[in-house]
Amino acid sequence: MSQITALDTFDLRFPTSRMLDGSDAMNPDPDYSAAYVIVRTDDDGPDGHGFVFTIGRGNDVQVAAIDALRPLLVGADADALLADMGSAWRRLVHDSQLRWLGPEKGVMHMAIGAVLNALWDLAAKRAGVPLWRLLSGLSPEQIVDLVDFRYLTDALEPAEALQLLRAAEPGREERTADLVAHGYPAYTTTPGWLGYDDAKLARLTREAVEAGFTQIKLKVGGDLADDVRRLGIAREIAGPDIRIAIDANQRWDVDEAVRWVKELAPFDPWWVEEPTSPDDVLGHAAIAQRIAPVRVATGEHVANRVVFKQLLQAGATQIVQIDATRVAGVNENLAILLLAAKFGVPVCPHAGGVGLCEVVQHLAMVDYVAVSGSTENRVLEYVDHLHEHFADPVRIENGRYLAPERPGAGTEIIAPSLVAHRFPDGEVWS
Repeated sequence: MSQITALDTFDLRFPTSRMLDGSDAMNPDPDYSAAYVIVRTDDDGPDGHGFVFTIGRGNDVQVAAIDALRPLLVGADADALLADMGSAWRRLVHDSQLRWLGPEKGVMHMAIGAVLNALWDLAAKRAGVPLWRLLSGLSPEQIVDLVDFRYLTDALEPAEALQLLRAAEPGREERTADLVAHGYPAYTTTPGWLGYDDAKLARLTREAVEAGFTQIKLKVGGDLADDVRRLGIAREIAGPDIRIAIDANQRWDVDEAVRWVKELAPFDPWWVEEPTSPDDVLGHAAIAQRIAPVRVATGEHVANRVVFKQLLQAGATQIVQIDATRVAGVNENLAILLLAAKFGVPVCPHAGGVGLCEVVQHLAMVDYVAVSGSTENRVLEYVDHLHEHFADPVRIENGRYLAPERPGAGTEIIAPSLVAHRFPDGEVWS
């Protein structure tokens, strides 16, 4: 029996605010950060790594929340947990005292996601395969067993999920081969941070098109006249065939969102992301109805699978954006992938940040191979920041993610970066 001996936590922060990388209308000066956890066992095998993404001081509470999970796991049988990750999810999420803090949302839920992702990293390393291959190789029955269908059955029964997965099963080998040969389609937000001047926007847009990206994204919502000017610059450089998405980062009320998007409509935005509060399902639905054919995309700040269910039931989003560290880890993201497949809505994951590209690429690839079986109108966000800190950094070629080959979930930060970026005493901060 292998036993979990430690959950070690780290407050890691990267000073991206110094160059305004990541800046948007709601977050003008983010320092991309990771509340980081390592799950250690008493054998000679690998450790499991996971994290929650924040933009700075959020690490204070996230690290404390991960620490609060230590009594639930230290001393546990690691082999038993990894053999039944559906039960591992319920062990943490259904803990009655911690659940009271949510339930199933917020800081505690995200902390659980970090630990579960670390366990998945450990499972994939022990299996000797990247996470996307581990999950894509599971039977439909095994995938269904990973999902908690509580609160979902009015929209998706386990039997329906099983049917969806079985329908996608025949083409798995061909899609896996296609993924290895050609990668997964990406789009880039690198040109579009709100704090960049016009010259930098123009240069980065040109570079993105030359690098093979067929979609870029611009942050909006600070000033309408600025947005009109910036989209004009991007559209002139990109031409009519490159998709341009816009992202308001929750900036607007409903009527304001409709008015603003209509002003930007001449630039043919492919979607508007987070036009209002992520909790406002009916607000999203009203916006979607009034701005069509511009699509509404949302999800990076959606708290759990239940809100995703309601967004889909209400026709409130035409693009589902899962995030690797917002909900409770891989298991809950599988539930969201299944919901999106049931409603026929494409999944275009949120990435960027620190490490989000490395992790969520695995989920996008699982969606293609084992769930939806499609890449039509699906793109995975890419931002050219901080990949050098990871043991298995993303690889982009001709505007596409190359399939990871290294065992694990992509969550492991290299040791020198753990030391240098630890807050507040790492050399980057001291």
